[in-house]
Amino acid sequence: MQRGCQGCRSDGENFDLAMAFQPIVDCETGDPFAFEALVRGSNGEGAAEVLSRVTPENRYAFDQQCRVAAIKGAVEAGILDSGARLSINFLPNAVYSPAACIQLTLKTARDVGFPADRLIFEFTENEQMIDTDHVRSIVASYRKMGFTTAIDDFGAGHAGLGLLAKFQTDLIKLDMDLIRSIDESEPRAIIVSGVVAIAGALGIAVIAEGVETVGEYNALREIGIRYMQGYLLARPGFKRLPSPLSMAFAKNTLRTASQAETLVHPAVFTAPSTGHWPMPALYHVSGS
Repeated sequence: MQRGCQGCRSDGENFDLAMAFQPIVDCETGDPFAFEALVRGSNGEGAAEVLSRVTPENRYAFDQQCRVAAIKGAVEAGILDSGARLSINFLPNAVYSPAACIQLTLKTARDVGFPADRLIFEFTENEQMIDTDHVRSIVASYRKMGFTTAIDDFGAGHAGLGLLAKFQTDLIKLDMDLIRSIDESEPRAIIVSGVVAIAGALGIAVIAEGVETVGEYNALREIGIRYMQGYLLARPGFKRLPSPLSMAFAKNTLRTASQAETLVHPAVFTAPSTGHWPMPALYHVSGS
């Protein structure tokens, strides 16, 4: 087994992390496909405050601590009682050797009994990739190890379709700027439809993130997107796994924003006895 480089052996700064979790919902079943781990401070401090402390010198320690906190936090929150996967953001520039730098992650998963094949590793294309060949090597190594891989914020940042030409992940998550008001924007709908078609031809599943309105939800479903994430479905829960609003049921009854406002906000939405969870309405259906 590779022993790793100096970065892998360096303990670095203690970031004192905790995680919030937001479901990625399978809209055909209403159940969580996965929960994304979102970094927070131990007392709930926002991601921006935590990320402001990350430097090139301590980013390896930060990346490793995020992985550990995500896995331990998800298990403590009860993810083993579901079939959902766990999606962890990682920093490609902090991975010196995929095989060496994954060892603490694997050990943590073993220690808490979390199946490693339920891990998703997602990286954002907003992060400047110093060496795309290195990122391609990480993706290939992770897929070979049985992990699911994803590009976050697809359609924004340093790359887009050009990135898919260099390597393919299992999932892409569409940036929320493409999703916003897609039901009222023909150009956005055309672009997203095109990306979905390209992804399908490459064998890549698409996740729409930042879904906030019923109109956006319905437009995305018509395009053929099965997996969604956003405030409409569930807000992140600090150290807990929120139950998503079952839009698989709601889509049959909530056709307009005004109907959604009447039925879902601010009253409590209660799903019928079909196995979907009741969910308090905490969402803005006409904006964020």
